[in-house]
Amino acid sequence: MSDKINQDDINKALWAACDTFRGTVSADTYKDFILTMLFLKYISDVWQDHYDEYQQQYGDEPELLAEMMKSERFVLPPQASFYKLYEQRHEPGNGERIDQALHAIEEANGTKLKDAGKSVFQDISFNTDKLGEEKQKNTILRSLMEDFAKPKMNLRPSRVGSLDVIGNAYEYLIKNFAASGGQKAGEFYTPPEVSDLMAELLDPQPGDSICDPACGSGSLLMKCGRKVKANHDSKQYALYGQEAIGSTWSLAKMNMFLHGEDNHKVEWGDTIRNPKLLDKNGNLMRFDIVTANPPFSLDKWGHDEADNDPHKRFSRGIPPKTKGDYAFILHMIETLKAGSGRMGVVVPHGVLFRGSSEGKIRKQLIDENLLDAVIGLPEKLFYGTGIPAAILIFRMSKTNKDVLFIDASREFKAGKNQNLLAEENISKVIDTFRQRQAVDKYAYVASLEEIQENDYNLNIPRYVDTFEEEEEIDLMAVRAERMELKKQLAELETEMAGYLEELGYGS
Repeated sequence: MSDKINQDDINKALWAACDTFRGTVSADTYKDFILTMLFLKYISDVWQDHYDEYQQQYGDEPELLAEMMKSERFVLPPQASFYKLYEQRHEPGNGERIDQALHAIEEANGTKLKDAGKSVFQDISFNTDKLGEEKQKNTILRSLMEDFAKPKMNLRPSRVGSLDVIGNAYEYLIKNFAASGGQKAGEFYTPPEVSDLMAELLDPQPGDSICDPACGSGSLLMKCGRKVKANHDSKQYALYGQEAIGSTWSLAKMNMFLHGEDNHKVEWGDTIRNPKLLDKNGNLMRFDIVTANPPFSLDKWGHDEADNDPHKRFSRGIPPKTKGDYAFILHMIETLKAGSGRMGVVVPHGVLFRGSSEGKIRKQLIDENLLDAVIGLPEKLFYGTGIPAAILIFRMSKTNKDVLFIDASREFKAGKNQNLLAEENISKVIDTFRQRQAVDKYAYVASLEEIQENDYNLNIPRYVDTFEEEEEIDLMAVRAERMELKKQLAELETEMAGYLEELGYGS
């Protein structure tokens, strides 16, 4: 087998492994099995690769090799290795053995796979009746392990090299589960181009603390971290997140682990009703960057408890009972550091113009000079909804009092079912954002007075005129063309009559 790694081959092999479950369980259920098995196979390959390297270097000295392996980033108990499970795949009890292996990995790695006592694999069990009766379940899991044991799924670092094929494969699967699973699967997934754009807009710096209070699988958080590495060659940053759905929180923890993001704290719980990222005094932690793609217009977000919020997040107003968009915005504002704090949030367009309590909150945020930019995105970017969205950028230390509006709604690469932001689309938004100047039919810098004249309505067409005037019609030219066509028609009629005469069809 060639040592050359091919991301597409790995992606295809992973997607093919899903055939083991198709027709047996739904995608939003079997995604947990596929992603967890990827996690197990990867750490087993990394462990074995490093063990073989030490063995080659120091010889077959079990005690010495065991001591060397203690310096690894994670611990893999021998009985928990994918390969140990694979050897036993024909024996009864595959589901129970896999569950025991996952539990052993958790216990051996301390807090890396736990938060506040909750384990990553708490909501994931391979020994479940969802896979059928024992005989069928055993066959399915044997087939799954055989898929992951194929040569193309050799994920050893010595073969992978410096490429982040594991992280890429992980995000590939999450993206495809979102695409095939609709809104339920898409709840935890932000398209990578949107994450790229938001990370670039917020420009993370070395030393920044970065938080996503609705972090899903953690991809947006990690994109921000990678910007620090790429732009400043620094790993000096800290990632924080909170996620309400238990199985999605597990994905985030595994995703962080796979990407080597050890400097993170991701909590499980409802951010609005029960924020978990608190300082030693029980107050909300504050961050340099806060960014999120929260659920659009969430119903039952916690309206009834908002009046008595111990953190006073709703002093600017309480959002409507059935639309939680501003609940997340207000939470995020309250967790920004006073000086360096900056924030990017994805919202549905209704946030820009809806009235009543939302209008009052919007007015307050604008009057406090916190809103920095409004960026309209194309429709059909997000899984589970075809509606267009917008990105709002807030800053705690604005020196100007204007707001930049960018209409990027027509800047996209059309896909079969989903639209994409191409690299040139992202670059155009970034360049315009940094230059902060008006661009005909694309961007406008609105003064506070203009926004006040519009009654604090932020609907983008009020500021960016994208109207294309129809070309003026030259009626005289049209008349001349019509007369010429009539003349040509008369000549053709005469010519046709001549042909008919010759053929004996004359009148």
